[in-house]
Amino acid sequence: MSKNILILNGSPRMKGNTAMLCDAFAEGAKSAGHTVTRFDLQKMNIHGCLGCVKGGKAPAAPCVQKDDMLQIYPAYKEADIVVLASPMYYWGFSGQLKTAFDRLFAVAECNPGYANPKKDCALIMAAEGNSADNWKPALDYYQALLGFLEWKDLGHVLAGGVFDAGAVAGTPVIDEAFRFGASL
Repeated sequence: MSKNILILNGSPRMKGNTAMLCDAFAEGAKSAGHTVTRFDLQKMNIHGCLGCVKGGKAPAAPCVQKDDMLQIYPAYKEADIVVLASPMYYWGFSGQLKTAFDRLFAVAECNPGYANPKKDCALIMAAEGNSADNWKPALDYYQALLGFLEWKDLGHVLAGGVFDAGAVAGTPVIDEAFRFGASL
């Protein structure tokens, strides 16, 4: 069955490792008949959450801030699968991804009890380090986030040992990203 997949690419480098992994994943997903929508967050005008809890009044534009999140909200609502893609920054997500994800709370504000829509989720991450200790903080956060949202984890693609932009090119993890997308 065809799925709607939303990729939130939090990498600031449009030709970097995370972007290349997103490309491979998207190609794989499309080859399996899925629809893929990708947002490169670095190129978008997205402001941080104000914590005002005044959203949810207009489902089509749930946040009081009117910026490029207005492009993401409809795709998020329609998505069966949300892919969080980011380089590892200080053992967590990039600011671009965290900022956009925080703003998705406005969609929850449309629902009684601030219930988040139920989604399946996957993680794509590139990092300079490549040890279990290096990945642990980011994976712990990802698992905790999904637990609190009650989202299903579909898995992840982790590309370690890649610091320079494009270092992931030609490595087995590119094929892994394609196969992961195709397997959904």
